[in-house]
Amino acid sequence: MSSCADSHVNFHVLTLFPEMVSQGLSASVTGRAFEKGIISLETINIRDYTLSKHKKVDDYPYGGGAGMLMQAQPVYDAFRATVDRINESGGDGEKARVIYVTPQGRCFRQDMAKEFAGERDLIFLCGHYEGIDERVLEEIVTDYVSIGDYVLTGGELPAMVMIDAISRMVPGVLKNSESAEIESFGNYLLEYPQYSRPEEWRGKRVPEILLSGNHEKVEEWRLEQSLERTRRLRPELYEKWTAENQEYFIKKAKREERARRKALKQKKALGVP
Repeated sequence: MSSCADSHVNFHVLTLFPEMVSQGLSASVTGRAFEKGIISLETINIRDYTLSKHKKVDDYPYGGGAGMLMQAQPVYDAFRATVDRINESGGDGEKARVIYVTPQGRCFRQDMAKEFAGERDLIFLCGHYEGIDERVLEEIVTDYVSIGDYVLTGGELPAMVMIDAISRMVPGVLKNSESAEIESFGNYLLEYPQYSRPEEWRGKRVPEILLSGNHEKVEEWRLEQSLERTRRLRPELYEKWTAENQEYFIKKAKREERARRKALKQKKALGVP
């Protein structure tokens, strides 16, 4: 695993549609990071490694059933060629994590993205048809990962989603080094609402606290908004945050009590009952 100081992640995607992956990731944040050499992308066409003269990579599954199954041989040979290239570039291909994108895997989360961002080389295996021969999965896959409880036509889109999320955790990819940490899920909390110019739009004004220039109060407001939004929309995340941040609620209660006493003192000084 790489240290933050020399972080550079090389993504290797085993796929039947390499152009779909390379074109999809060539724009925006990931595209700029590729150009800067902070991260790299290699797409490997599994069809290039089939022994079939017709470039066939699938066949009927034993035992019958609907659909076709990707065969073990072309997948394995594509994987071995990728491992060899990693070794030639100074890496350790034998230890590279191989991520198979499947609805049967662990659900992909922000902490997983951060963990994967610490690797030098990540190999993504994109399935199609009814899946891939179990024997090659047992041979090469280290991580079974899902992006949700639904079925897509192939693994390319999930792989691209994960690569995008992982890339954002690599130092230097984002312009603001802190932005990856303060976004939604960085600490279990959903992101607070944000506003830009003009101050009023269709009768809706920007909250006054954001115009106050009081940075401490702004940060307090943003945290409160994040907490309320998370409590309302993702209660399971809210419970995780509160379990780890009990001290926040103790301090908040003390602040509110001081504010209450201060207000009572001011009322008495003004003779307000």
